[in-house]
Amino acid sequence: MISFSNINKQYGKQLIFVEASFQLNPGEKVGLVGPNGAGKTTLFRMVMGEEEADEGHVSLPKKMTIGYFRQDVEEMSGRSVLDEAIAGSGRLGDLHHELEELQHAMEDPARAHELDKILDRFGEVQEEYQHLDGYTLEANAREVLHGLGFQDDQIDGDVGALSGGWKMRVALARVLLGKPDVLLMDEPTNHLDLESIIWLEQFLKAYPGALLMTSHDREFMNRIVSKIAEIDAGEIITYSGNYDFYERECVIREANHQAAFARQQAMLAKEQRFIERFKTHAAKASQVQSRIKALDKIEKIELPKKRQIVKFDFRVPPRSGDQVAVIENVHKAYGKRVIYQGLTLTIRRGERWAVMGRNGAGKTTLLKMIAGVTNPDQGSVRLGASLNMGYFAQQSLDILDSSLTVIEQLQNDFPKDSIGSLRSLVGAFQFSGDDAEKPIRALSGGEKSRLAMARMLYNPPNFLVLDEPTNHLDLATKEMLVDALKNFEGTMIFVSHDRAFLRGLGSRVLELGGESGTEREPRVYPGTYVEYVEALGHEAPGIYS
Repeated sequence: MISFSNINKQYGKQLIFVEASFQLNPGEKVGLVGPNGAGKTTLFRMVMGEEEADEGHVSLPKKMTIGYFRQDVEEMSGRSVLDEAIAGSGRLGDLHHELEELQHAMEDPARAHELDKILDRFGEVQEEYQHLDGYTLEANAREVLHGLGFQDDQIDGDVGALSGGWKMRVALARVLLGKPDVLLMDEPTNHLDLESIIWLEQFLKAYPGALLMTSHDREFMNRIVSKIAEIDAGEIITYSGNYDFYERECVIREANHQAAFARQQAMLAKEQRFIERFKTHAAKASQVQSRIKALDKIEKIELPKKRQIVKFDFRVPPRSGDQVAVIENVHKAYGKRVIYQGLTLTIRRGERWAVMGRNGAGKTTLLKMIAGVTNPDQGSVRLGASLNMGYFAQQSLDILDSSLTVIEQLQNDFPKDSIGSLRSLVGAFQFSGDDAEKPIRALSGGEKSRLAMARMLYNPPNFLVLDEPTNHLDLATKEMLVDALKNFEGTMIFVSHDRAFLRGLGSRVLELGGESGTEREPRVYPGTYVEYVEALGHEAPGIYS
């Protein structure tokens, strides 16, 4: 279906692909993996024809349709969410809007002289639209938008009023609605909550077309893909299996590679000793020359460069009082939409609360009230004694100084700490080598997110309030963070759609909105998130996996 043959691609001195080959077959679901900068986005862009290979050939069937979901979303305004989703859904969306325009044209007295021509075109468009099952398009669009977390009032509302994260969901809906032969998806779960992720899993598993995607969500990848394509040192290496299989195979391949390297080094050392010993012996001269020539022809095995994941031991926070936060009879509404009606909850020292709930149940609102960003309409939120709070949300990125580099920002924040300690910190969050000298204004949203998290955790507060802390973190950084926070001696309350984060850290569960998503009474589960899933049989309220 899509074929890359001996592709070479270079940016300046950086080699991206070196005689790389890869094939995506009809119906295959493939996970694309590799470190930042390896060339994943470049590969997507070459498929879309937005970039060309320096050498080699990219082959695509002429009539094949491709849907590409990317992380940068264009401006959206002037339409309802429903119309915006339909408008960008490919050929069917184009026909849908042309039919609307033709209907308006038929009713326009000023165009009465064109009526025959308009009717002819209307018949042609209507026939193609019907053939492509267009009359179910609006119903399908609503189903997809509901699956991605939109309520009916949002679907019929102005797309321009949405936040950036919600506009990303609209962009995702457009791609899914187009039903292309091939889906290219770059981090599709980044702006989704857990319920929407599980819906998307089911959608993609049942999708008949081919899928090539990147994702930092291990569980998501495992449940969908049956092949992994790894970009490493300019090559594309494929593994037949899910992400867990790929990791196991990498360990085996590395062990075999190490063994082959060791055997070759032993053989080379032996040959070198013979050459050194007999190079001055006339009787052995021909043998020595023969072995020197043979060594020159041997293809040397090189050990692959290991990507070091820096472990960082975060400092022990000061001890807080036993009662960290007391939420008493809290009421909160946005217009007619009631979020809380008498919420009462006590958070005690050492607890790690995972806040669950359907989209719109009030997860972020609760964290904002605890952090003092939003006030309740009635009731109180009281924080305990000796408390030092760290609040992480997407707004945390705004406090970074765009005129500084990554390392300069940290030197400003922690002037008494050594440069070595600060470099260890940024290394743990994947700013190694020259990346530590990057100007903050040039960082992506994900890189800013990592830097903001690093700043907060360097001198950790004793109460962490975290709203989607793992967005944009790759698997290695995420695992490092979960590992470090397992040893965190303070208190946490967090919202996360990442199951590895929930399973690794949730010692208490607060479920908002109940099974129906409309119940006012929250449910407290006194055990871990893992026990909660086992007891209730589902990963998220009302959604069964």
